[in-house]
Amino acid sequence: MFPAWGFPLAVIATCAGIYFLPSPIDPEPFVFEKPPPALVGSLQVNKKLQSGQRIFMGQLKGPESFTVDDEGNLYTGTVDGKLWMISGDQLHFITQMGQNMPECGTPDYEPICGRPHGVRVDQDGNLIVADSYFGLYKVNPRTGEKTLLLSSEQGVDGIPFKFLNGLEISKNNLIYFTDSSSKWERRHHKYEVIETNHLGRLLTYDPVTRTARTVLSGLYMANGITLSPFEDYILIAETSICRIIRYWVSGANAGEKEVFVDNLPGYPDNIRLSKKGLYRVGISTTRFPSFFSPFLDALGPYPFLKKFIAKVTPLSFYSIFLHKHGLFLEINDKGDIVESFHDPDGSVTWTVSDVFEHNGKVYLGNTELPFLVVLQ
Repeated sequence: MFPAWGFPLAVIATCAGIYFLPSPIDPEPFVFEKPPPALVGSLQVNKKLQSGQRIFMGQLKGPESFTVDDEGNLYTGTVDGKLWMISGDQLHFITQMGQNMPECGTPDYEPICGRPHGVRVDQDGNLIVADSYFGLYKVNPRTGEKTLLLSSEQGVDGIPFKFLNGLEISKNNLIYFTDSSSKWERRHHKYEVIETNHLGRLLTYDPVTRTARTVLSGLYMANGITLSPFEDYILIAETSICRIIRYWVSGANAGEKEVFVDNLPGYPDNIRLSKKGLYRVGISTTRFPSFFSPFLDALGPYPFLKKFIAKVTPLSFYSIFLHKHGLFLEINDKGDIVESFHDPDGSVTWTVSDVFEHNGKVYLGNTELPFLVVLQ
């Protein structure tokens, strides 16, 4: 017969065992100063994204970022390490960033297959690609030939890259890019978010001198970036703390940074300038007000709880805490949210990484889903 004291003893032993287990993360406390913004006014929930259409179902998995060439061809990279060209309604394979294997597209094989994130076209018509694992590349879109500009192992200023992410090219061909973390790889980005460290960087690479430097360090999961129309400042999404900062590149404030918009209703990904002069921000996961605080808001001040959860919860389980609600925002140059576009039940998409306008259409990227969404 099982003794009466056996069950509580087993519970105590289990808790002690978990307590002494090493945690995969070393979190810092972070307190959101305000609750999530109310969904009123420009944030009023609507169904604008539900007019979108899914295309290339099962062919494109996680088309994360977009660019276009002078001939109107669209380019994107996917979670299986592949680069693609979209010409009209035709999909053309360009190259594999790493090895091409049947297992590509699964987290364990990302460091082998590669993961192209930011992608842009330079002045010579080449693709500049930030691969999250391998580094910064130049790719010939016609032949697929890859030229490594800066390896992740080499990094910048003695710090290797762990998670290259956002990318932008200035009018004078200077390449800006982000390393989201000097600790966590892309496949472990959920640890990066829950840990709330500030190990991200904004960097530049000059293709003429072939030199790179750190512009800003100490960023919270530095992600998508975009230059202003006059290129006097650059916006940087700090995903893990739901804000966007502005760094002044030139002018009287050159070298200074400031908060551009804070307390966003979700975790920002890429930032793109629309033809209306507004900044469109893809929201990877929403952060909405409710009776209970959002999961990461509630955990923020308590590193010991973060450590405990990371010990007992596989990375794949974190998705159960996510609300499937598609969203992107339009923000003016003063940092005001002027309009929002929703898919409240995720029937078309429930995550938006990039919002790219081309030929009267708006392409909505994502990081993992097996399709591309287009708004007419």
